[in-house]
Amino acid sequence: MAVTAEGGARSAKGRSSLMRSPQFSSFVILIILLVVFAVADGNFLSPLNISNMMAFLPELGIIALGMTLLLTAGEFDLSVGAVFALAPVVVMLLAQNAGVDIGLALLAGLLLCIAIGAINGVIVTKIGISSFLVTLSMLLIVRGAALYITQGFPLKSWDQPGFFVTLLAGSFNIGAFRFYTSLWWFIGLSLLAVYVLRYAKLGNWISAIGSNRNAAVARGVPADAVKIWLFILTSVLAGLAGMISAFRISAASPVAGTGYELEVIAMVVVGGTALTGGRGTILGTIVGALMLRAIRNGIVLVGVPGLAYNIFVGVIILAMLILHALLQKNAARS
Repeated sequence: MAVTAEGGARSAKGRSSLMRSPQFSSFVILIILLVVFAVADGNFLSPLNISNMMAFLPELGIIALGMTLLLTAGEFDLSVGAVFALAPVVVMLLAQNAGVDIGLALLAGLLLCIAIGAINGVIVTKIGISSFLVTLSMLLIVRGAALYITQGFPLKSWDQPGFFVTLLAGSFNIGAFRFYTSLWWFIGLSLLAVYVLRYAKLGNWISAIGSNRNAAVARGVPADAVKIWLFILTSVLAGLAGMISAFRISAASPVAGTGYELEVIAMVVVGGTALTGGRGTILGTIVGALMLRAIRNGIVLVGVPGLAYNIFVGVIILAMLILHALLQKNAARS
């Protein structure tokens, strides 16, 4: 009987902890939003509308995964939206204007992303400048470079069928729903990110660095190296998402991704990752991504002007931050 009672107490404690978790509250808000939009417009849950939402969601979601890990370590990257645009622009210029093989052009684009992320990480960790200032400057540099080399005009994307087109922008049907291969990229990268953050030693290092960098270093954690690689990862994921988008819509625009940096950070924070570092949740980020995409899509369907989207996002972010803060204080008291 004692064992049974103890097991029941642990189970009840686990359920209580789950209900107080930021990702659970975000999930509840998501369900409420989905119900509200479904009741307001019967087309919201139609196969066509869901397919449209899921076409774009993985691209921002892929960037959000990298941002989650970086924010957990106490840093963030404002240049991801510009990298989202520059990477496919460089790929298309190399492939179409310079005659470079598309595979090598894609590799060159990813190497450029690695360089951008490494520069961000080295300046932040070795020189000690705030990641806000460093990545804000990089945003201007990268966006300016994309505009300069294209003279501000979008490029026609690679339209020849082949392995890389199918890999990045192929599509498939499940019943009445149409999805793109980017969904598999998002699912696979999400599973990998969950493993890293929850079960791998690297995840413990990332959380420790975000919570207390000096204490983490004293315990032998290579904080600077971890942060540099996280900046590189975030930049590479932004570039990959940009390439996927360019192949999907058959265009590489130098102004693509404008404002994505703030939308991605919103997804991550709404999902329950702490903006100050030390606490991150990949599942929460997925919920946050779904929430913001549902809001963008739903408000248009119910007749709210699209220009009001930022108002809704701002209200949701502020409400979720307040809710997460209250839950954290309640958990601390408990």
